[in-house]
Amino acid sequence: QMQLVESGGGSAQAGGSLRLSCVSSLSPINMAWFRQAPGKEREGVAAIDNRGRTKYAKFVEGRFTISKDITGKTMSLQMDSLKSEDTAIYTCAAGFTTLSGPPRFQLADFPYWGQGTQVTVSS
Repeated sequence: QMQLVESGGGSAQAGGSLRLSCVSSLSPINMAWFRQAPGKEREGVAAIDNRGRTKYAKFVEGRFTISKDITGKTMSLQMDSLKSEDTAIYTCAAGFTTLSGPPRFQLADFPYWGQGTQVTVSS
């Protein structure tokens, strides 16, 4: 019964902000946002585990903030200082594997995926 549903995608001007949300039917150990731009490979954006440990891609560090609510079922990504390079389809991912360290952008850790939401940033 694991299901992930994203929301909050849309359009923004460069320098603006958007907030993405992902609602899970269960409480995953690890949750993350990945993104994929047209013609490019999928890449990890930010991840968070059930202890609140986080990981950020270098290209969003200092601009994006990932968080989870008290239920552990809702994950948010606050995206500030958006750049045109942030334009992509953003997808929520989750898993139930306990890791020895903080979350990582390892696809094997995230067997569950949402449908994705489009983020478009114009200059």
